[in-house]
Amino acid sequence: PTPLPMLSPRAAPLTEVPPCARKARFWDRIAAQYAADPIADPAGYETTLRRVQGLLSADQQVLEIGCGTGTTALRLARFTRRLLATDLSAEMIAIARRKLRAEPVPQLSFAVADADTAVAGQGEYDVLLAFNVLHLVADLDHALALAAQTLRPGGLLISKTACLAEMNPLIRYLALPVMRAIGKAPHVLCFAAAALQSAMVRQGLEIVSVERHGTRGRDFRVFIVARKPSLMGRESPASP
Repeated sequence: PTPLPMLSPRAAPLTEVPPCARKARFWDRIAAQYAADPIADPAGYETTLRRVQGLLSADQQVLEIGCGTGTTALRLARFTRRLLATDLSAEMIAIARRKLRAEPVPQLSFAVADADTAVAGQGEYDVLLAFNVLHLVADLDHALALAAQTLRPGGLLISKTACLAEMNPLIRYLALPVMRAIGKAPHVLCFAAAALQSAMVRQGLEIVSVERHGTRGRDFRVFIVARKPSLMGRESPASP
């Protein structure tokens, strides 16, 4: 038999595909179907939008991470001074930009960026939006630390997150691992709402409110508003 060729000592070693590239590849692959799928709970979605609108104002710089195909950003950007919506999937962002061209909103722009990396400079934004993304990051504490750094003192982190630890154990321990093994589901973190709140507090954020907006049985997604303490609040022992 022909002997196998020997690798040159100078040959570059084979490397694995980085986790961020694997994630992007998964979401790129399903982007078109994701955009076509209807919202599972329209009433709960509208409740969330109304709640967020009440927290936004025309003088705020807003960042959204994990924006998907931009549906929510298109609804909320008009209530801000500027909204930059980001997602790690280039295909998702391409769809979002097509939506924006069809329905121009001057305050809104889209960019490709990963929630597991620094998307913006320190203290650059008044509000950070994270809808259905915090359970999909590689490291929850790291992602929340980046979010906290991005916010100005007094800024808000507004999130809605799937809490898989509150779901049926058969889904968590059987269905999801099988779906991931065959490429039908992404990497997912499994935690409860209380654990998510604790992770936010570990990063120095103050919990303002914890709500559930679902209308179809038990809602496994938790809506949390958290605030980065203001400098005045930290310096004044009399502040609440």
